[in-house]
Amino acid sequence: MLDLFGGTLVGLALMAVGAVVIGYSKTALGGLAVLAVALFASVLPARQSTAAILAVLIVGDLVAVWHYRRDADWALVRRLLPAVLPGLALGSLFLAHVGDQTLRRSIGGVLLVLLGLQLWSRRRRAGSDEGAAGAARAAGHPAAAWAAGSAAGFATMTANAAGPVMTLYLSAAGIDKRRFLGTNAWFFLVVNLVKVPFSIGLGLLHGADVARAGLLAPLVVLGGVVGSATVARISQRGFDVAVLLTSAVAAVALLVG
Repeated sequence: MLDLFGGTLVGLALMAVGAVVIGYSKTALGGLAVLAVALFASVLPARQSTAAILAVLIVGDLVAVWHYRRDADWALVRRLLPAVLPGLALGSLFLAHVGDQTLRRSIGGVLLVLLGLQLWSRRRRAGSDEGAAGAARAAGHPAAAWAAGSAAGFATMTANAAGPVMTLYLSAAGIDKRRFLGTNAWFFLVVNLVKVPFSIGLGLLHGADVARAGLLAPLVVLGGVVGSATVARISQRGFDVAVLLTSAVAAVALLVG
């Protein structure tokens, strides 16, 4: 069994923590999933870890969908999903030809720029209902949805790092925390299932990854329960601030590799 976790108890412990983080991120703060990516990559070779974590992420998606199955904003989901396929295709091409470190740092840099724009936008519309409504309309524009969907597809295929991209987009949309989490849950369940044939085609996803995900599933469920309980106890404003902070942490984690 230890062979599935890098052959050591330390590897098992790190990936177990990563599984709890994935469950928590799926039902609470999506940006934290990038920290789980780093934990998995510290145990397994970078490319192998992308498939290993994909299988666990799908378990997390199922947990999140169960918790927030009635809370999705389907209009947002429908606008975002068509743009994901071009991003996945481009991500597959880059994954086959470009180094992991370069990709992760590029994505981290883009996320910091997006975070800066989001903070600037929040400051401009602070205390203004008209400004908040304008930001929500901008996020709902087809061009914004296509940009976010394509960026999410590329980021998730190359570094399993689409969580912060979607976090910033949904934050700009101005929806409440349960709709935020429900939309995020359904979006990523579909996207990660679509990624499976791409990962198999690249020779990354194997039966061992599915077996590992099965062993870690109880820890993902545990993290999901804790995350859902956390969200129920924090205010909308606290949730918004936490979302932006975890996005910043995720971007820095990608930059430092």
